[in-house]
Amino acid sequence: MATGTFLNAHIIVGLNKWGAGPDNLKPSTQLAGALETLGIETTIFKTGTPARIHRRSVDFAKLAVQNGDDEIVPMSFETEYNYKGKLQNKVVCHIAYTNERTHEIIRQNLDKSPLYNGMIEGVGPRYCPSIEDKIVRFADKPRHQLFIEPMGMNTDEMYIQGFSSSMPSDVQTQMIRSIEGLENAEVMRPGYAIEYVCVNPMQLKATLEYKRHRGLFSCGQINGTSGYEEAAAQGIIAGINAALYCGALKGDAQNIDGAVADEFILRRDEAYIGVLIDDLITKGTNEPYRMMTARAEFRLLLRQDNADFRLTEKGYNLGLISSERKTKFDEKWAVVKRGVDKMKRTTIAPREINNYLDSVGEMRIENGVRAAELLKRPKVSYHGISEALRRRDDDAADSASDVGNLEEYSNLKAAIEKEIEVLIKYEGYISKQISQVEQFKKLEAKKLPKRIDYSKLLGLRLEARQKLQKVAPETVGQAMRISGVSPADIAVLLAAMKVCPKTASQ
Repeated sequence: MATGTFLNAHIIVGLNKWGAGPDNLKPSTQLAGALETLGIETTIFKTGTPARIHRRSVDFAKLAVQNGDDEIVPMSFETEYNYKGKLQNKVVCHIAYTNERTHEIIRQNLDKSPLYNGMIEGVGPRYCPSIEDKIVRFADKPRHQLFIEPMGMNTDEMYIQGFSSSMPSDVQTQMIRSIEGLENAEVMRPGYAIEYVCVNPMQLKATLEYKRHRGLFSCGQINGTSGYEEAAAQGIIAGINAALYCGALKGDAQNIDGAVADEFILRRDEAYIGVLIDDLITKGTNEPYRMMTARAEFRLLLRQDNADFRLTEKGYNLGLISSERKTKFDEKWAVVKRGVDKMKRTTIAPREINNYLDSVGEMRIENGVRAAELLKRPKVSYHGISEALRRRDDDAADSASDVGNLEEYSNLKAAIEKEIEVLIKYEGYISKQISQVEQFKKLEAKKLPKRIDYSKLLGLRLEARQKLQKVAPETVGQAMRISGVSPADIAVLLAAMKVCPKTASQ
């Protein structure tokens, strides 16, 4: 099930409310009743969207241009491996600001806002409030920044990011036209709020299968998250596990203990997807959940630059990544390893590097120093050291020639250089976190009995018994992360397992 925000959904604009999903499409109503019949616990969340305006009605001369990144990092490694040219941004966004007039219009019409007149019951996303909520909660702010974004390459619709609203349509038009540059804006579609049904994700396993309903998986906003990245991340995991369950996908993915798996789970130390799903199933959420890096305890390992290193092998073992892509990945990481080794073996003399050190504002050296040690300095780059080595001897910098093996992949060359630099600069911190992960993996490998009756473990506090009984964690590590379960409770649990491992099921 991937119902998004369509499950028994209602659109709300001003004082009007009707059954519909995004873009006024029909909602899914009977499915919500079917879930209740199955005993699946549900709740109501709310989300919203801003108005869309016509491009030709915007005075861009009054807005600030917001260009895309100079260095474009593609979302897919397929792009990194296969794209031969330089990636380019083809459109730009613009920045606008609300003003006191905008705020006054909102304050004068708060009685018509569904958010403040009681029409909206669902909980909305904390990190994406509506514009009327911003004006009330941050009354001291003289203005709020907005992004005017193209909806696509082949449409004249523009999206007012940061201006989500469920005010009446005529009020929204007044609000928009009070903004400099949007005085003559033509509203193509007004903003609206949506209330929708979602499930309590604590009813799910880490595979996103329901604990009490074998073979039933759900993913996306139905599980209480926000959309886009969070939803897509769940979709691939639920899809993989549904395919494994049906026997439609037969890979060689392995569990933490090395056994061939009939389910696919990413741990918290392996991917942000693992953090996202583990948070949902162990802690639940009382608002639309959004994935943020601060939620991960091993974020030094969960870097954008090493995502392929962490996950390509897993995808290949599942049969989801081609052998061609796997070969290119292996080649890339072989070059990275050789580059790191070269930096650790090569000694640089003062006369070869001091001019470069001067240019970046770093202290000169008086004796020969290993390249890797120099690279750990904050302002020193791998590229800078490589250039110094290349000038010394064209054959000395075989890390440079290694990269040259992939010269046709211009994006890949830059990625390799960056990866070598990261691995050397942060080597000590990375090693320390890897040690922490090893301890974490031991707890994750310690399985809990499936039919454990926590009410009989009298050493546990009442709250811990109730929380453990409700969540039914699969491992000790997962039990430790449940809100309301203390280290003392875990000690009791471990002691009980050590004395009588089968206590739970008896």
